[in-house]
Amino acid sequence: MTTSPAYSLTELMAVAAAREIRDGDVVFAGTGLPMLGAMLAQRTHAPACCIIFEAGSMASQMEHLPMSVGDARTLRGAAMAAGLNEVFTYLLQAGRVDVGFLSGAQVDRYGNINSTSIGADPRRPTVRFSGSGGACDIACLARRTIIIARHEKRRFPEHVDYVTSPGWLQGGDSRARSGMVRGGPSVVVTTKGVMRFHPETHELYLASYHPGLTAQAVQDDTGFALDVSGAVQTPEPHAEELYILREVVDPERVFLP
Repeated sequence: MTTSPAYSLTELMAVAAAREIRDGDVVFAGTGLPMLGAMLAQRTHAPACCIIFEAGSMASQMEHLPMSVGDARTLRGAAMAAGLNEVFTYLLQAGRVDVGFLSGAQVDRYGNINSTSIGADPRRPTVRFSGSGGACDIACLARRTIIIARHEKRRFPEHVDYVTSPGWLQGGDSRARSGMVRGGPSVVVTTKGVMRFHPETHELYLASYHPGLTAQAVQDDTGFALDVSGAVQTPEPHAEELYILREVVDPERVFLP
């Protein structure tokens, strides 16, 4: 395969997210970049991945990119058209979801996510967000999670103001000691790079920085010290991946620029 010199940041992030999906994975996908990544993976290296949506469609084989998880286009080729209760109980709580996509207003060094409020006192917040929805369930019950976030210093503090969706909590084995029997974040795909977690400490480290940036530039926009010693440039999208994204997955430019 060859690479293309012309691609957008959205396309780069979608490709990076897609490459995290394995063939045969049951993928809990949300609106936007998660859909792009999941559909791209299904049409490239992971044809047997099973895409499910919060609104109830399971094992979708979508022809057109949905505008939301409740879009009727998620039902094309689906094995089941159920509801939120079935997705969260029979699949997620039963341990059948391999990977779930998450996002939020803040992500800390251990992958804890805040999508509830900004401010020291959540009863009197400076800013109030939408809250968990199903994100906390996915964070606790999926076998692993992929976090997608805009990379700004204010969004990556040392500690989140409120733990809406638990990551590795205080690091080490604290997640297991808290009673969560599986799961945890595996990767954070941002607008500046890709970060992963050390297997023992579960602290974030910089795996790659996006083309045109440096490891130091990513560190400068992060609110805590990152291990950048092994960081390399994020692999560029292949021409085939870009073609599938643009012409097959999202030709109507629902989410692509």
